[in-house]
This record gives sequence, structure tokens and C-alpha cells, in this order.
Amino acid sequence: MNNILVTGASGFIGRRLCKTLHERNLKFLPVLRHKNPLNEPYSSDSFCIKELDAATNWSQALNKIDTIIHLAARVHVINEQSRDPMADFRAINVEGTLNLARQASQAGVRRFIFISSVKVNGEQTQFGIPFREDQAPNPQDFYGISKLEAEQGLLAIATETGLEVVIIRPPLVYGPGVKANFNRLILAVKKNIPLPLGSIENIRSFVFVDNLISLILCCINHPMAINQVFFVSDGCDLSTPQLLCYCAQGIGTKIKLLPCPLNLIRFFSWLFKKRSMEQKLCSSLQIDISKARQLLNWTPPISVTEGLKLTVEDVIRKEHE
Repeated sequence: MNNILVTGASGFIGRRLCKTLHERNLKFLPVLRHKNPLNEPYSSDSFCIKELDAATNWSQALNKIDTIIHLAARVHVINEQSRDPMADFRAINVEGTLNLARQASQAGVRRFIFISSVKVNGEQTQFGIPFREDQAPNPQDFYGISKLEAEQGLLAIATETGLEVVIIRPPLVYGPGVKANFNRLILAVKKNIPLPLGSIENIRSFVFVDNLISLILCCINHPMAINQVFFVSDGCDLSTPQLLCYCAQGIGTKIKLLPCPLNLIRFFSWLFKKRSMEQKLCSSLQIDISKARQLLNWTPPISVTEGLKLTVEDVIRKEHE
């Protein structure tokens, strides 16, 4: 029987993971920043930390823990105000992660599952040429750099101590409860807002949150997962127009996609300081999950069409609440 510690339990992925663990009667301890913010029956038994950094004391949380699923991280900050954001990313994502791993190895924890990011490999791929785990990393932002440094530190700790490390690099994760741009995109489709994306020819990988959780659960005990890096996705990559059409089908409406030259889209995204959004909508970012399929005999249990349908239904329902 596994005793599992889940960091980042109050986040989008963490909430869903804890719910799944609870439904499967698996023993776990959620780590939270504030006492019982989940409003779930299991969250009364939780461990609270004020900060995740090199000084965090995990001793009380690690008693009898067998597996750690480490989701907590500093992610992208809108309107970044820090004078040294790289130092802030390193303090949480690198030093905080490695501090937990070192204490875990000393406490007898067997396995450490680290949720990293496709950003370790880069921001985009050539059309039809996906990232693979054996390619050289090429992070382009502070977040991606910090995730790579954490991965490298964890594998070094694994070599030194025998702690079993598993690294999972997801692309954009969606599902019920998703927020930010994915949520706004669905609402734009629902409102029949014409979108100038009809001429986009790209291909991107996504992962439904339950598919990510499926791989995480597979990695808890699988002997072939030890000290390995895995990509995860839905196994069916989409262009931006395809993604929008699937969302429209889930809503039961028709999408209005207007043909617009890519250079014009890029000009307006530069003019209105939306380059990041333009890159996500127009460029390719594809990953190859054949390693997880072959080494772990894992396959995504939920199709991209079903995942998008469940996500759309959740967004629409919450809009009407």
C-alpha cells in the first residue's frame, strides 16, 4: 500500500489528482498553503507550508510516506514585478524541489514523481517533427530553465541516494476547472465571436488532466519508470482550427473562422503586446509519447474529443452559475 504526498494539492491538477486518489481509496496527504481550502472530505487531513523553498521543513509530512508527487511550482506570473524573477523561479522550482527530494531520501521515501514541463525542450517545433525525450533541452524562459535545473538536480540526487525519480513533461493541460486562455477561448467560441484563425496551419499537443493523472498513477509503482523522463499528451495532436471546431461541437454551435494572413496576425499581436498568445495559437508544439506507450505500456484512456467535451461543458456550466 502506497502512502502518497501530493504537493500543489490546491492547484488545477492537484485538486483533480487528490479527488482521483480519494475515489480509488489510496492513502495520501495533500500539501496546502492554507488550511483546508479544498472543501473536500479528505482535505481536513493535510499538511500546510508557508513557503516552498530551500528552508522548508518537511519532517512532519514525510513520516511513512512512500511516494511523492510534486506538483507545486512557481508558474508564469502576469505583470511580473520581481526585480530578479530568475532568482524567484530558482528559489521555488529548483531549491524548493531539491530540498524536498533530499529530505525525502533521508526519510526513506521510495519514489519522487516530478511534474516538469514541455518548456524544458523549447517553445515550438517544426511542423510534423515532435520533441522526443532524448533531445537536448532548449528552455527559452525562466520557468523552463528552472524546471530543467530541477530535473538535473533530481537525477543527481537519484544517483547519490537511490531515490527513484520519475520526470513527466506535459504540454498545455486542460480539463474541468481550467482557467486563463483556454477558458477564454471556449467562451469566445460560445459567443460566436469571429476569430481570424482560419488560415493557421500548425500542430500542437495537449493533455486532458485525467490523462496526465493516468500516467502519474502508472508511474507510482512501474519498475520501468525509475529515473526516466516521459512526455505525456492525448496522443492526438490538433491544429488551432481543429481545436476550435472540437470546442464548438462540444458547445453545439458553429465556429466562425476567418482566413487571415499569418503576418497580419503577428503584426497585431506585436502591436497589442499579445505575442505569447499569438505563439500559442499559431506555432506548432508537438511531442512524441511513444516512450511512455512502449516502456510503460501506457495509453491515454480518454480521447481528445471526449476531454474537450467535458471541459467545454464545465466552462459553460460555471458561466451560468
